[in-house]
Amino acid sequence: MKNYSFTGNEQDYLAAKFHIDETHILQASHLAFLKIQSWKFALRTPSVGTRFKNEAAEMLEQSFFEFLTAKTLLEKENFNSAPLN
Repeated sequence: MKNYSFTGNEQDYLAAKFHIDETHILQASHLAFLKIQSWKFALRTPSVGTRFKNEAAEMLEQSFFEFLTAKTLLEKENFNSAPLN
């Protein structure tokens, strides 16, 4: 893949960037799905200890149900440092 700098309307660059970003999002989503499935299985398995079940439930709470303000989310994603063009 060529290394383009963004100047004007370079469709190849935009298409490649979109493809890379989309692939990254799909992989991250799939990984999150697998983690959730693993935790659900562990929580349903009788031989899994109570401590592990509590840790898994806590990890789910912290990972997926954490409330973030819009400002915090934009700062974490470095939205303000991105160029406007």
